[in-house]
Amino acid sequence: MVIHMCSNYEPISKNRAHLLDLYEPTFDYNSDIYPSYNAPILISANDNIEWNSARFGLIPFWTEDLERVQNTFNAKCETIATKPSFKNAWKKNQFCLIPVETIFEPKYIDGKAIWYGIYRQDSMPFTLAGLYEQSSINGKSIISMTMITINADSHPFMQQFHAPEDEKRSVVVIPRDRRNNWLRCDNEEATQFLHEFSPDDYTAAPKFDMHRFRPNTH
Repeated sequence: MVIHMCSNYEPISKNRAHLLDLYEPTFDYNSDIYPSYNAPILISANDNIEWNSARFGLIPFWTEDLERVQNTFNAKCETIATKPSFKNAWKKNQFCLIPVETIFEPKYIDGKAIWYGIYRQDSMPFTLAGLYEQSSINGKSIISMTMITINADSHPFMQQFHAPEDEKRSVVVIPRDRRNNWLRCDNEEATQFLHEFSPDDYTAAPKFDMHRFRPNTH
């Protein structure tokens, strides 16, 4: 079975938004996010950066049945401009940031998948490159998003995750000094942001034993 990248993460804690020079989101959300859950994102609106609650798993604007939306929580950078689910949002430069504390990926040890949390060595929250869409399902307006991923077969840190036979993929980290640029770029400029993050800044620990390895972030 192919395990997708990335299908589970811990969003930024409200009381830690100030660490990214942001005010706290005004809406509630889960501390463990899976596809179809709502989570906080940042978008550029009227020259301001705004919080929005967005469904994890992009809903194409032309979709009429939410049940038919599957596997849109990640968008491969190689096909994002042409895949029907994503090309409209890409064309319209609907870029967002997904602030997170930790992302979770399976690491195969003795043939068994063990879920690991990937986080910054300094335990600071960080922001991922995303794409968002605004859709209407049965008359209800929905904002949704997807994480953009890149190939990580050669990444010295990310290549350890996922099944040995699967392609290695990685999220894209947008650093602090480039956040505004990402949110306001066009799709031709966007490709300049889609590169590997520094492996030296990150570490990983088993998901269900992380409290032993990192400071409390809540």
